[in-house]
Amino acid sequence: MNVIGYVRVSTSGQAKDGYSLAYQQAEIRSYCQEQGWDLKHIFTDEGISGAKVDEDALEVDRIGFQSLLSALSTRSYDAVVVLNTSRLWRSDIVKVLVHREFKRYGVDVKSIEQQTYSIHKKDPSDFLINGLMELLDQYQRLEIALKLGRGRNQKAEQGGYAGGRAAFGYNAKKGQKSIVVNETQARIVRRLFDIREQYPAWTLSELASQLNQEGFTTQQGKLFTRILDRRDFYQGTYRYGNIEAVGLHEALI
Repeated sequence: MNVIGYVRVSTSGQAKDGYSLAYQQAEIRSYCQEQGWDLKHIFTDEGISGAKVDEDALEVDRIGFQSLLSALSTRSYDAVVVLNTSRLWRSDIVKVLVHREFKRYGVDVKSIEQQTYSIHKKDPSDFLINGLMELLDQYQRLEIALKLGRGRNQKAEQGGYAGGRAAFGYNAKKGQKSIVVNETQARIVRRLFDIREQYPAWTLSELASQLNQEGFTTQQGKLFTRILDRRDFYQGTYRYGNIEAVGLHEALI
């Protein structure tokens, strides 16, 4: 069985538990030898609390542990060997995070001091924490959506571009408050409305045919319908949902 080891001490934990790095490493090597396991490497974290977590990314923030995960992603192992599971986690939330990562790579935990332990055993507390974390993920997504929605509404109320695909005749550029004119498309829009004013009874096919005769390469059907239905927009009015404002974009007609 191919395994890798993991050892950790915190500044206070080392003095409290008496589990030095050297002691943990020696125990892991000895235990693996007794079991006939092929120990490939031992990863180490020194002076890092077991409960340190990136609350935004929900990740365990330890250099040694991240290196261990990197090793799991590049090579197949059967288990991670530790002196006891407190070396990997101290809090339930970190425990669930570690379980998720290990299950992703198909490895189990082998604990010298808890020899019956397995991450695959059903634990009611794991079920509870997993459920709470899923609810937290959903809450965060909803909160982000609400913030984005408020931001878009505020922008729209000021006449700015609030998102979505830019209307034909304009380009949306990142970092700009409003859409900018696409001159090639804008000429088609202006001419389309001019022809519609002159020949209000013409069909979309007739409009397209006239534009083609004038040298414009155009599409017809739904595109022309969308353009003609948005006269107010092309005259400078911006609408977003129920919001209507004087647009910051340049009017084309």
